[in-house]
Amino acid sequence: QVQLVESGGGVVQTGGSLRLSCAASIRTFSSYAMGWFRQAPGQEREFVATISWSGSSTNYADSVKGRFTIYRDNAKNTVYLQMNSLKPEDTAVYYCAADRNTAYSASSNDREYDYWGQGTQVTVSS
Repeated sequence: QVQLVESGGGVVQTGGSLRLSCAASIRTFSSYAMGWFRQAPGQEREFVATISWSGSSTNYADSVKGRFTIYRDNAKNTVYLQMNSLKPEDTAVYYCAADRNTAYSASSNDREYDYWGQGTQVTVSS
């Protein structure tokens, strides 16, 4: 049974930083592309960042490019999202997702992801 557990959310002021972690109980973690998505109240879930199974390819939403960094440690079965220069519009529940995909690049389409975590709240105060 695959489980994804996010942590690291919280309340931070504008301009602050947070690092989200997602621990995966996947025996073949290195065969999965991983992604971070978010959903703000009253809005649809949106793509934030993805990383390929090897970590060699990453992809970011334009709204977070240059501020967020996704990376993974396959030895620890964990993917991270370093968020810097946070803005109030980054406030959302952040979800980690896994896609059994060994292609060069990871998909930004949430429908292609097989497993999801429970989410962690990020609140950026102005």
